[in-house]
Amino acid sequence: MARMFRVLGLFTLLIALMSFAGDMWEMALLFFIQSAVFFLFGYLNFTEKTYIYMFWAYMVIAFLGFTYWSVFKMGLPA
Repeated sequence: MARMFRVLGLFTLLIALMSFAGDMWEMALLFFIQSAVFFLFGYLNFTEKTYIYMFWAYMVIAFLGFTYWSVFKMGLPA
């Protein structure tokens, strides 16, 4: 499971590099931070249960953040 967190770090790093190349600075910064956290968690060698809990916590936070941003921060479609 630790290896999967390193894979998540690789994918988020690729997304960060593509958004950096596309001049989306805020998105790039967000994904660079996620990459660092995923790589850090990948090398800490927690138990499988801890990795599952951390992944579910990440998913809940990500979906709540996405829902908040899309409902309250984005403008209405024209």
